[in-house]
Amino acid sequence: MNGRPVRQRRKQEAINARLDHRSPLVFDTRDLGRRPGALQRLSRTVEAPRDLGNEVIGVPEGAPVELDFRLESVMDGVLVTGTGRASVQGECVRCLEPLERELVADFQEMFSYPDADARTRTAEPGDDAEDEEDTLFLEDDLFDLEPVLRDAVVLALPMQPVCRDDCPGLCSQCGERLADDPDHHHDAVDIRWAALQGLATDPDGEKDENMSGDGPDSARAAEKQEK
Repeated sequence: MNGRPVRQRRKQEAINARLDHRSPLVFDTRDLGRRPGALQRLSRTVEAPRDLGNEVIGVPEGAPVELDFRLESVMDGVLVTGTGRASVQGECVRCLEPLERELVADFQEMFSYPDADARTRTAEPGDDAEDEEDTLFLEDDLFDLEPVLRDAVVLALPMQPVCRDDCPGLCSQCGERLADDPDHHHDAVDIRWAALQGLATDPDGEKDENMSGDGPDSARAAEKQEK
């Protein structure tokens, strides 16, 4: 007998057992009832949890997140469909300047009744273990929207945010922000001759006579050439 469903079920129950109805992202479905087709619409403004985003851009912890969503009772659970809106902050990946923009993240998730999961296992014994791990359950008619919101926000965020589409970035030589100085440039120097340029100038800024062709060595060379 495969023990993975039992272990996964216990793991999910342990997670759900920690649900606190006072948490801003935990919602109660008791008023919805279990009659298929029943609907309930909710609007809430909650504080963003920690690390709501990716490495370069996200919603600051404690910032307001506006939630508008619908609960729909179906045969095996509650279907949650809605939208989250928040202001995200980060930095441009080209010029490293801070940026801020409004984010709209859509989400939809099915929260199954615990007893519905048992019926599903009887009817479909060949289900994948991965599908089982992705299943979210109601616990005492409560569900936690936080993991769903996290997934939706991360998917809606740009992986390479820029302050503007045509941001020129930073100068590769000195790091200057090119948008601040459109005419910024450096004179091109052939690295093969850079060392010789240093030898051609003495500490006082005068050209070496041997390099310039005006010294005694040059005169002797010219004399030999005439002979």
